[in-house]
Amino acid sequence: MGPRIYQSYSLAVGQTLRLTEEASHHLAHVLRVKIADSLVIFNGQGGEYLAMITHIDKKNVTVLLKEYLSRTAESPLELFLAQGISRGEKMDWTIQKAVELGVNKIIPLWTERSTVKLDKERLEKRVQHWQAIAIHAAQQSGRNQITEITQPQTLSMIITEKIEYRFILSPTGNVQLNTLSLPPSAKILLLIGPEGGFSEAETKLATEAGCLALHLGPRILRTETAAIAAITALQCYFGDLA
Repeated sequence: MGPRIYQSYSLAVGQTLRLTEEASHHLAHVLRVKIADSLVIFNGQGGEYLAMITHIDKKNVTVLLKEYLSRTAESPLELFLAQGISRGEKMDWTIQKAVELGVNKIIPLWTERSTVKLDKERLEKRVQHWQAIAIHAAQQSGRNQITEITQPQTLSMIITEKIEYRFILSPTGNVQLNTLSLPPSAKILLLIGPEGGFSEAETKLATEAGCLALHLGPRILRTETAAIAAITALQCYFGDLA
């Protein structure tokens, strides 16, 4: 079926669509597509469109949307990841893999042990950068929904979310996933600390607000490993990873 490309426009069968310059450059100059090649277009609203390339010039690629496909790759779980902001590529990698594993929303989290300091302008650029990573991960992994990257929040803000199943990952936690029973299509908030983890005060604040202290095993995991391990475990126990 060819490459998968996200476009934020309204889409319909029979529509001729001029792709954005970024998508056009990737197709024409990286993948070196040709006229009449097939590809898939999606807009994050569910489903996707089988398309054919009809025109290529220096800056733009134009496609014809030929067929709507209702295919979905979404998990029955609705997973929100509140991730302690980590440095550079660690945060990028965590976002990419979380999207691949089916997370619906990622909330970057300021914590006591956060070492990343950003002014307003740099923060906005970083959020845009993270959202671009999420879009590319959706294209690569076959998802038709785009994981939302929110503005960073504090722990006290996020623990007030009205989500029934809320977990904070803790090496001293007393809850294990194999002892729990979650209904189909459960809505889950997962809190992961940055490098150095959550402080004792933060863990206490979260558990007193109703978050369950989740314990994955005897080894201490790095922040990027912890997020992926916990998401994978949740998808294996209650989601769509067999």
